[in-house]
Amino acid sequence: RWQKVLYERQPFPDNYVDQRFLEELRKNVHARRYRYRAVVFQSGAVVQQLCSVCVFVVTWWYMDAGMLSPQGLFGAALVSSLLGYILFDTVDGGAGRRESRRTRWADLKSTLVFAAFTYGFSPVLKTLTESISTDTIYAMSALMLLGHLIFFDYGANAAIVSSTLSLNMAIFASVCLASRLPRSLHAFVMVTFAMQIFALWPMLQKKLKAQTPRCYVGVTVLFALVALAGLATVSSVGAVLFASLLLAISCLCPYCLIRLQLLKDNIHGPWDEAEIKEDLSRFLM
Repeated sequence: RWQKVLYERQPFPDNYVDQRFLEELRKNVHARRYRYRAVVFQSGAVVQQLCSVCVFVVTWWYMDAGMLSPQGLFGAALVSSLLGYILFDTVDGGAGRRESRRTRWADLKSTLVFAAFTYGFSPVLKTLTESISTDTIYAMSALMLLGHLIFFDYGANAAIVSSTLSLNMAIFASVCLASRLPRSLHAFVMVTFAMQIFALWPMLQKKLKAQTPRCYVGVTVLFALVALAGLATVSSVGAVLFASLLLAISCLCPYCLIRLQLLKDNIHGPWDEAEIKEDLSRFLM
């Protein structure tokens, strides 16, 4: 009788297996079963980040067209940042601040240093890309914003995720677009607004998602409506296409994922590589 051993000589070829070989076959041992509502909820991170890019681009278009003053944008961004700062501490009762041991005075100093640094270098930002054509600037900005969306941390444990790279690409795009605005003040306000919407806003999103899921869903829907309304004032066709994209990501893609999960057929058996589950640290001493 054939035995699955290597230390005995047997009258069988090396690749021989008996009829018991497939008895240990297992299918979809580690496959996850998703629920539609849970997948739709998780897709909110993608929807919000797409809306952030849309709001940023629409805001830049209004400033470039002279329909939005830098003072008005800076005031609105300052008020919204203060409200978000208060909400960030209120959601968890200040538990996150106590764990990080970061004081409000430290936050204020960091804000003032960033604002002073950005304002001081705004003339440089304004003239940084004067020798580059406008078409190239637009192409670079679009590519950087696309990279920002690709490398953003949506909560998935993947090698492609890089929050630092994603933020740097978004800020680089904002610097490129700000260089095409009329004055240095416009460039300063645009870069500041980019930091708020690409760095601070996702932090508040994650806190709301972890602490108050219902509030997070409401904020996501409201933010999407604001982005669509702003885009509709620029291009009605673009608003329709963007709305179709959001619906596809939040409704159609989760449905396709659930349906495709039923077709998953991963097999496991004695042909898999051996996994050593015993603690071998005592042999290394």
